[in-house]
Amino acid sequence: MNVHEATDPHETLSAEPGSSATSAPPAQRPGVRRLLSNRRGRWVVAAALLLSVGGVSAGLAASSSSPSSPSPTAGQVAPAAGAGGGAGFGRGGSNARSGPATGGAVGTVGSMSSSGFTMTTSAGQQVTVNEASSTTYQNGTSATSASAITAGQPVLVLGMTNGTTITATQVSVQPAGGSGSATAVVPFQRGAPTTSKQVGQIPANYSQGSGTIVGGTAANKATEAALAAYPGGVVDRVVQLSNGDYEVHNIGVNWPHHIFVDQSFNVVGAN
Repeated sequence: MNVHEATDPHETLSAEPGSSATSAPPAQRPGVRRLLSNRRGRWVVAAALLLSVGGVSAGLAASSSSPSSPSPTAGQVAPAAGAGGGAGFGRGGSNARSGPATGGAVGTVGSMSSSGFTMTTSAGQQVTVNEASSTTYQNGTSATSASAITAGQPVLVLGMTNGTTITATQVSVQPAGGSGSATAVVPFQRGAPTTSKQVGQIPANYSQGSGTIVGGTAANKATEAALAAYPGGVVDRVVQLSNGDYEVHNIGVNWPHHIFVDQSFNVVGAN
């Protein structure tokens, strides 16, 4: 018996009349097995094709129903949930500003132009002052005009500060030496370590970034008081603290960065 003649448990053979099943002609058995084998093969192939088509269809349906969102590639970071853009930095603290704030600086007028002038503070910080039609000018307590501002004069500039650029709301001509002493201020030097010290009284429970940015008359008075005590830097914002005192934020110097002014506009401390 060859391999095609091995008995298949699923195969049923019919005997001819008058003969036994074992006497069936050998020539028919291989043919029947081949026929059944071919049929099973066709069914297996057909089933595999159906499963393959079904899998492809399911994959296409899933990909078409789900929105495409590219995965981060190497060197990219997926944005955190709820992350969004916003102006300014450190939005958790009210000191973080999204634009110019009320401030000012004291310095000596340098070059003049049709749009304003430049000045240099006693700590060597260069400041650009932009004038406008609404800018007011004072000489002491008396009003004056823009023509009173000339190169070499010491001036106090109050206005909207953006870095080291001030859009002036008020320019006051100061007498020589009338802007206070700069000996307590540590000028900025590139590469030099930041000076860390505390002078006077720091309001209780103060933490950097707390308070509310203010403008108007209160901010101008706090700025003037801070610059009179510590000239040389640029005040880029004034913050009112929860106890009513003010923190005047100072840039362009190594120290001080925070000047504290009480509700009567007296300087009480710095750090």
